Amino acid sequence: MASSSRAGAGELRSHGTVGFTIINTPRIYEGIVSQIHRLIRDGDLKPGDKLPPERELSQRFQVGRSSIRDAIRVLEIMGTVKVRQGGGTIVQDLSPRSLVAPMASMLRRQRAMVEDIMDLRTMLEPSLAARAARNATADDIAQLAGVLDRQRLKVGRGEVAVSEDTDFHRGIAQAGGNPVVLSVLDILMGLLAETRVEALQVRGRAERSLNGHRRILRAIRRKDPVAAEAAMRSHISSVEEIILDGL
Repeated sequence: MASSSRAGAGELRSHGTVGFTIINTPRIYEGIVSQIHRLIRDGDLKPGDKLPPERELSQRFQVGRSSIRDAIRVLEIMGTVKVRQGGGTIVQDLSPRSLVAPMASMLRRQRAMVEDIMDLRTMLEPSLAARAARNATADDIAQLAGVLDRQRLKVGRGEVAVSEDTDFHRGIAQAGGNPVVLSVLDILMGLLAETRVEALQVRGRAERSLNGHRRILRAIRRKDPVAAEAAMRSHISSVEEIILDGL
């Protein structure tokens, strides 16, 4: 662990002489990640150094603070930095390979994380669909039908229906009557937010998602837990295949 004097020197260097440049790429966070890796590789940032605060990074890169947060989250997943509560963001000691191909390293880690999350969804959501088929009230079913109507309209206009996708899966969890499970599902959906946006833009994916949701809702309406569970399992498998192909 770095000494307090070492951390102080690192913080001064990070704030004073490191040459961050303006980011102007479609995926802003990727530009930030690549630039920080280059600064580490070139020795401008060293293990134990503290990155400038979020507000200062936002000003230096001339990007929004949400892009800074996304980049820091990715860097943390890659093992490039460690975020210490109340202690800032600290550069870690990295292997040469991770510095030569930082985005490839990130994508490997991201793919592994997505596989784990989708595996958890496969364990969780088919059972929720079966429970919804047993327990859903007329109001629950009407709410799910309303979500599908909104999704159908957006898909027809060629829009990405991410919020409707989320609302449908949340509605099934709500119909199951377990608020703890609902909180877990919210976290999983948040972790998959970007990959879900990209997956729903794959040609034909939005229509497949809508059709999958329709099959699930039909089974819930028939009070058929076996069919609801199978329809949800098939739907998640289809989603996983598209997301992992994209990675």
